[in-house]
Amino acid sequence: MREILGRRRKLSLPRKGRTALRDAALTYAEQWKWRVVPGVGYDKRGTWRATGAQPCACARPNCPVPGAHPHEPGLLAATRDPRMVRWWWTRRPDAPVILATGDRVSAASLPAVAGARALDAMERLGVRLGPVLATPTRYVILVAPYSLAELGELLDSQDWVPTSLRYHGDGGYVALPPSSSSAGQLRWVRPPVAGTDGAAPWLPRIGDLVDALVRAGRTTPDGDRLTY
Repeated sequence: MREILGRRRKLSLPRKGRTALRDAALTYAEQWKWRVVPGVGYDKRGTWRATGAQPCACARPNCPVPGAHPHEPGLLAATRDPRMVRWWWTRRPDAPVILATGDRVSAASLPAVAGARALDAMERLGVRLGPVLATPTRYVILVAPYSLAELGELLDSQDWVPTSLRYHGDGGYVALPPSSSSAGQLRWVRPPVAGTDGAAPWLPRIGDLVDALVRAGRTTPDGDRLTY
């Protein structure tokens, strides 16, 4: 799918963090052939909102994913070209790393509490999982690419699908570690394990996970806002 009250703190990342973002973007793009693009980031001239979230640099009121979405360049510019990736993160070393989904990798996400519950259930059942990341509010499970037709058939077999469950396929995106969102740092719950010779990590099929995701999603309130 195409989807900390207190003292004001310094936003710029230390040099080590900036290098980590560039190196991660290069691993995703050059080694694993995942298409990436820099995120918009935050408005360093802005002030902290009452919620503690930093204003998004896109200046969109009530931005649903502050800082952690593409803007300039847009999602269509996402690339595997290491020269482009180096240029982007040389110019903007603190930019979040945004993955364009639907090509080599897709994703499904759900609220953090439900996500942890779903992972526990799948591990007890012996379901093989690939990389899983956590934002401060959501869990994102990376999966093999799926079509809208395939997803539609899977969801049609369910009695009810919670709107808190999100699917990130063709034309969608997710932010990847070590990026930060408006609410805090992204982290790997299940880190990617590269294949032989540094090949992209193995990814499960969405059809093997959708039942557990739907069941877990039913335990959390629905919501329209995709907060990271």
